[in-house]
Amino acid sequence: MTEPVKQLVIHGVTRQDQRFRPSDWAERLAGVMSQFRPAGAMGGHLTYSPYVVPRLIDGVRCVVVDARLRELEPLAWKFVCGFAEDNNLKTSGIDPSNMGPVDS
Repeated sequence: MTEPVKQLVIHGVTRQDQRFRPSDWAERLAGVMSQFRPAGAMGGHLTYSPYVVPRLIDGVRCVVVDARLRELEPLAWKFVCGFAEDNNLKTSGIDPSNMGPVDS
């Protein structure tokens, strides 16, 4: 039996319950992260990484981050977690602060 994939969801809502702007922030963040792919995976220049994907959840723009990104590219993981923290965005799923320090 395989272990389920753990995910961090970054919601497009601040901790003060304000919608995060610009409205296409999720697509922009996922676009910046599109270069991070599994070894040997093919992908065009207009595709998202399977590790960082924009989603609409309950009418709110979100980014779903696969926790395997932390092992694959620790600095990329640190970047997306820092983005959420710096912009005071709500997160759910796994707690990135409980996954231990990221070596840079």
